[in-house]
Amino acid sequence: MPLRHVFIAHFWYCCIIAGSVGIKKTMVSDRLDNVTQTISKLLEGYDIRLRPNFGGDPLRVGMDLTIASFDAISEVNMDYTITMYLNQYWKDERLAFSTDEEILTLSGDFAEKIWVPDTFFANDKNSFLHDVTERNKLVRLNGDGAITYGMRFTTTLACMMDLHYYPLDSQNCTVEIESYGYTVMDVVMYWKETPVRGVEEAELPQFTIIGYETNDRKERLATGIYQRLSLSFKLQRNIGYFVFQTYLPSILIVMLSWVSFWINHEATSARVALGITTVLTMTTISTGVRSSLPRISYVKAIDIYLVMCFVFVFAALLEYAAVNYTYWGARAKKKSKKSKEVEEKRPGTKSTDTTYQPHNEDIIELQDVRMSPIASIRNRHNSSKSTSGGATGEVDPSKFPPSFRISRSVGYGFNPRSTPGLRYRGSKGNPLHKPKVFHVIRKGACALKASMPKIKDVNVIDKYSRIIFPVTFLLFNVGYWAFYFFE
Repeated sequence: MPLRHVFIAHFWYCCIIAGSVGIKKTMVSDRLDNVTQTISKLLEGYDIRLRPNFGGDPLRVGMDLTIASFDAISEVNMDYTITMYLNQYWKDERLAFSTDEEILTLSGDFAEKIWVPDTFFANDKNSFLHDVTERNKLVRLNGDGAITYGMRFTTTLACMMDLHYYPLDSQNCTVEIESYGYTVMDVVMYWKETPVRGVEEAELPQFTIIGYETNDRKERLATGIYQRLSLSFKLQRNIGYFVFQTYLPSILIVMLSWVSFWINHEATSARVALGITTVLTMTTISTGVRSSLPRISYVKAIDIYLVMCFVFVFAALLEYAAVNYTYWGARAKKKSKKSKEVEEKRPGTKSTDTTYQPHNEDIIELQDVRMSPIASIRNRHNSSKSTSGGATGEVDPSKFPPSFRISRSVGYGFNPRSTPGLRYRGSKGNPLHKPKVFHVIRKGACALKASMPKIKDVNVIDKYSRIIFPVTFLLFNVGYWAFYFFE
C-alpha cells in the first residue's frame, strides 16, 4: 500500500512539472509574439526622415565616451588615433510601448529603421566601425521611448601641436563632436553626468595623460549655428626616450671632442681625425631627429641643443686649426729671419743694380723677344744684333709693335714707362683710386693683429681650452634645462 501511494505521488509530481514547463514555454512564446508585434506596430507609419518632436522644441541628445585605448600619436602628421565607445541618449515618443520600466535590447540593425542623430567628429581624418564578430553597435529601447545608441570604433583625429618646446613639451588634443545637419533649432547636444570614462586606465608610450576637461559651445558656420561638444586631453611628453637617444649621446660626443686638447699639437692626423669624426657624428644625430618631425619653420628646443653641441664640436676643431697655424707660422718666421741674417752677413751680397724692375702687376705676354714666334720680329732683332757687332746687346723698343710687353727680366736694362714708342698697360688702375672699403678693412685687420697678445708657446691655447670649453658647456646646460623645466 505505501508503494502505491508513492507511485501515485510521483506520477502527479511529474504531471505538475510537465504542465509548468509547458505553461512557461507558452508564456515565452506569447511574450516573443507580443514583442514582435509591438516592434512591428511601433514601426508602422514611422517616418525615419523626421526627428522626434518635429516642429517642436529642439531634441536634447546626451553623450558620453569610454576610452578603450590611445593607439598612436604622430608629430609628423599632427594627429592621434584613439579607440573608444560612444553612447548617445535621446527620447523618441513614437517608440513608447509601455508605462512600466521595461527595456528591450535590440540588435544594431534596428538603428537603420529608426531616426538616429547625424553625429560626426569635426576633427576626424579617418574612422572605421569595428565589425568582429558582428558590427559593434547596440540599441536599447525603454518603454517610455528613451533610446540608448552605442558603438565602438577607432578614429584618427587631427591634433595641431605646438613644438616650440619639443621634446620638453605638453600638448592638448581634442575630440570634437557635432551634429552635421541639425542646427541648435533642431538638436541640442549635451554631456551626461559622467561624460568620460577609462582615461585613468589609458596608457601611451611617449605621453602621460595628466588630465582632461569637457566643454560645449556653439559654432557659427556658413549653414547655421551648431552645438559642439569638446573633450580635451592634456598630454605631457615623457623625456626618458630622448635623454638616452639624443641628449646623452650629444653630450658624450662634445666631451669626446675635448680629448684633442690633451693630444700633442704635432699629432696632426690624430687631432684632425678626431675633430672631423665628432662633427660628422653630430650631423648624423641631428639628421635622425629631424626625420621624425614635420618640416616646421620655427626653432624647437632640441634644435637649439643640437646646434649648440655642433658649435662646441666645430669650435674644438677650429681650436686645433689655430694651434697649428700659430705653431707653424712662428717657425716659418724664425726660419725666414735666420735666412735674412745669414744673407746680410755674407760679403758682396748687396745689389747695386739700378736698372728698372717692372711692377708686379704688369702683364707679361712675351718673356723674351729673341724667342718671338713672329719671324719678322725675330729677324729684326738678329739684324740689329749683327750691325752692332754684339757690342752692346741693347734692344730698341721703338722697333716693336705696341702690343708686345717687355719681359720682367732685367736683362734689357731700360724702363718701359719712360721709353717712347711703347705703351704700358697695367692690370689695375692707379693705386690711389683703390676702394676705401678695402683700405679700412686692411687697416682694421692690422690693428686687430697688433692688439692680439703674442703667443710664444702654443700649448697655452690647449691649456686654456681645457678649462674654457667644459665650463662654457656646463653653463649652457644649466641655462638650457633651467629655462625649459621652469618655464
